[in-house]
Amino acid sequence: MFTGIIETIGKVTAIQTEGSNKHFCIESTISKELKVDQSVAHDGVCLTVTRLEEGKHWVTAINETLAKSNLDLLRPGSKVNLERCMLNNGRFDGHIVQGHVDQVGKCVSINEEGGSWQFEIEYDANTGNVTVEKGSVTVNGISLTCFNSKTNGFTVAIIPYTYAHTSMQDLKAGDIVNLEFDIVGKYVKRLLNL
Repeated sequence: MFTGIIETIGKVTAIQTEGSNKHFCIESTISKELKVDQSVAHDGVCLTVTRLEEGKHWVTAINETLAKSNLDLLRPGSKVNLERCMLNNGRFDGHIVQGHVDQVGKCVSINEEGGSWQFEIEYDANTGNVTVEKGSVTVNGISLTCFNSKTNGFTVAIIPYTYAHTSMQDLKAGDIVNLEFDIVGKYVKRLLNL
């Protein structure tokens, strides 16, 4: 389980394709602390560390993961938000994040607000995912509060610290982002649809 509080930004240094799978080599400040079999969220996608190198780690994304996330768009040099699993005795600073991306969305606009930024995100409403005003959502692994919630989109506000310490600083209008909707909302929606 994750919290959506990003630890560091990693950089893709190599990509290898094997059948329908893709293996990603990520260079980061936490790579040297990882171990094989450890789960790490990469832009919100929970992936297992498969190999370690000096200051780098490898992870594999299968076809199902590539189809439901933006990982297939990564290239050498791409930046990814990284978060290790929450410790049992850790503080719960974000919200419950599983690392299971529900779908992708598109950043349709970015507005600088004199010290903060507002990102408008749209997504395909036919999937049945929902947001609520002032509810939690994960964008590229970052725990955020949404507002201007509507059937197919929402807006998030980014404070300077989050902007400086995540890949949000590189996001442009038109970019595809990973979305994980609030687990509580998903269970409530499922129960109401029974």
